[in-house]
Amino acid sequence: MADLWLQFILTIDATLRVATPLILCAMAGIFSERAGIIDISLEGKMLAAAFAAASIAAITGSPWAGLMVAIIVSILLSLLHGFACITHKGNQVISGLAINILASGLTVTLGIAIFARGGQTPLLGKGERFGSIHLPFADWFGAHIPIIGTIYKEIISGHNILVWLALIVVFITSYIVFKTSFGLRLRAVGEKPEALDSAGLSVSRLRFQAVIIAGILTGIAGAYLSTAHGAGFIREMTAGKGYIALAAMIFGKWRPWPALSACLMFGFLDALAARLQGVSLPYIGEVSTDLILALPYIMTVILLAGFIGSATPPRAIGVPYVKER
Repeated sequence: MADLWLQFILTIDATLRVATPLILCAMAGIFSERAGIIDISLEGKMLAAAFAAASIAAITGSPWAGLMVAIIVSILLSLLHGFACITHKGNQVISGLAINILASGLTVTLGIAIFARGGQTPLLGKGERFGSIHLPFADWFGAHIPIIGTIYKEIISGHNILVWLALIVVFITSYIVFKTSFGLRLRAVGEKPEALDSAGLSVSRLRFQAVIIAGILTGIAGAYLSTAHGAGFIREMTAGKGYIALAAMIFGKWRPWPALSACLMFGFLDALAARLQGVSLPYIGEVSTDLILALPYIMTVILLAGFIGSATPPRAIGVPYVKER
């Protein structure tokens, strides 16, 4: 029983680590889509940021330098998306897919050109990554205090700073979107941009601000993948996480806390999949590895098929705003 409890705690611990990039991307999507801009490019921006972070960390030896460059790269791609969709009124879905394709090809090409490792970056050493933060007395609590001590040692302690940042971002997103005047204008530009325009506020400016914030958050998510959760960049390492984050955001009806819950659910499935590989279950036998690995993606399809109809998006999402003369 004690071993089963420990395995459950370790799975929850892994859930937080796996869900971190999903949480950051889901919050990014909320900012962008609440302002009326569909952001399918979360996947591409995160992938490009992961490559930038790992490359700079490998060259400079500093994960913080990698994080800064990752954010800059992601913001530039966000501005490209905004230039196509906001300035030139382009199709937002096509623009997002174009950025995803660009990031997918460019990261591999640059990786081969710079490092000659088949599109990968060198493995990052301990000082080139964001290390785990062990809280005071974690080992003592884990050894001497049942249940609570185990939770403190395995779940609360031992995460890197970007995991905690992702959780803090949920609080910040909820406060900004629903408790500030900027958040009120952000929601208004995604619902009735003509009303905001008639009040003398710039629709384009607000939408650019929203996509820049989304770029910052996806940049952090990408840096987390390659310099905190992983030890370098490998081709296509995002593996659809940007799309899963979009599904979580839609499932959460463009609200931070429900979106967080969906991200944790996807993270739990991913963490559970890793632990069930090769395990023989009573009355079932050994579970297929391929089925376990596909679980998060199957759940994404099920959630989208079952809930997208009941989730009402912002009214002006995906619609370029043309100023009335």
